[in-house]
Amino acid sequence: MSQLEVTNLTFGYENSADLIFEDASFSVDTDWKLGLIGRNGKGKTTFLNLLMGKYEYRGRIKSPAAFDYFPFQIPERFRTLPLAEFMTEITDHVEDWRVMIEMAKLDLSTELLYRPFHLLSNGEQTKALLSILFSRENLFLLIDEPTNHLDAAAREAVKEYLRSKKGFILVSHDRDLLDAVIDHVLVLNRATIQVQSGNFSTWWENKERADAFHLAENEKHLREIGNLREASLRIGNWAERSERSKIGFNPVKDHDRSISTRSYIGAKTKKAQSRVKALEKRIDREIEEKEGLLKDIEEETPLELRPMRYFRNRLIFGREFTLAYQGKKEPVLRDLSFELLNGERVAITGENGSGKSSLIKAVLSRIPAFRGQHPQLLRTYLENAEESGTLDVGSGLTVSYISQDTSHLKGSMADFIRNNRLDEVIFKAVLRKLDLEREQFLKNMEDYSEGQKKKVLIAASLVTPAHLYIWDEPLNYIDVFSRMQIEDLILKFRPTLLFVEHDVRFTEKIAEKTIRLG
Repeated sequence: MSQLEVTNLTFGYENSADLIFEDASFSVDTDWKLGLIGRNGKGKTTFLNLLMGKYEYRGRIKSPAAFDYFPFQIPERFRTLPLAEFMTEITDHVEDWRVMIEMAKLDLSTELLYRPFHLLSNGEQTKALLSILFSRENLFLLIDEPTNHLDAAAREAVKEYLRSKKGFILVSHDRDLLDAVIDHVLVLNRATIQVQSGNFSTWWENKERADAFHLAENEKHLREIGNLREASLRIGNWAERSERSKIGFNPVKDHDRSISTRSYIGAKTKKAQSRVKALEKRIDREIEEKEGLLKDIEEETPLELRPMRYFRNRLIFGREFTLAYQGKKEPVLRDLSFELLNGERVAITGENGSGKSSLIKAVLSRIPAFRGQHPQLLRTYLENAEESGTLDVGSGLTVSYISQDTSHLKGSMADFIRNNRLDEVIFKAVLRKLDLEREQFLKNMEDYSEGQKKKVLIAASLVTPAHLYIWDEPLNYIDVFSRMQIEDLILKFRPTLLFVEHDVRFTEKIAEKTIRLG
């Protein structure tokens, strides 16, 4: 059993005043199935890149095994070629027959190696690239968010495949995947780094118990500090009064005192002052012990939502709705019937390509105010969609929308706030609750991580009062802690919600109804 050892690792980006890692030390076994957990911006992907040697750092990283990283970076010029023609360009020492063995384990036809890569579905691309990754031997594999944009069937296949493997670090915010696959966790807490055996749920249960204990200890320390301060103040006041009484007494008024009394009072005062100093030292010790208790607690600050109530009970009604695109032989949607009522939370589910995003665009295209504000988003749909059947959307609906695409987030946050007519104070307060650091407010949004970009879109949606919230894969790249905050928010404020989301736990917890496509 060999170990990856990290000693006194220190690293920070040049354009940031804060360090990502500071004197971090830990070790993990290279045959573990290790889940890497932490909030967005805590350094998960950065750590993988440090292992790959992409950045300079202080400290030491020692590993008996070489690393390989997923997802592979595929140059645009390769995307029109078959994988068989360029897989040796994206990683070393790949053998076709080994890749084919791994593809068989994923129920993937080896014929896909010889089809143009860009024609493969997201699921087929991911599974084929994982087959290449695991076809190589004697490596410690670094797997970063393998299930983003995958439908339920593809996620299940990847989950079962990774369950049979070992010797990797997995970065994922999918709780279902983490629970099924990993046997250890490496947690980037707010102030410390923790290594623990078990899956995500095991770690989370332990963390909740530890947090409850630390909160109780913190309250106990606060009470003790209060009592000590009160005693110190009381004894200090007495000592000060006694010290003043040693001199300047009036023999007529204080006829029962003599000069010899001064020495007695002085001794008592000195003893009291000594007690005050001892109390102050105890207070300092209590404060020092208290300060370490809450450093890693995830507060999960509650979010707020301002849903509006629509004046009718039914917001959307579809009957035998069929949708096709010009030039395509088969309809994307066929004979779809459903309804969405006030206060309902409805999930749209189906495999990739089954028409989930198309259904959302069909709904949005029937809302004049939205169509006017987002002409680029709907242009392709409006120019190419051919519809039949019924799809009615209530008049006067106000919609708050989250797109799965973040590529339009560019420029300053100030421009984004102004263009979207957001309340700056409330918007930034929500971002802070989602743990976006204040220093990010000053950066251009194209420099954000994907998780940070998603938080911008989520915060913008949350601060927009609406009758209907339409979210298209909102949680891609969003950390587990923020997902839990958003779940609690939805269950508390009960907005009318139509959403697409591949996070199984989120959908099970939130959805009251399901529209199944395909």
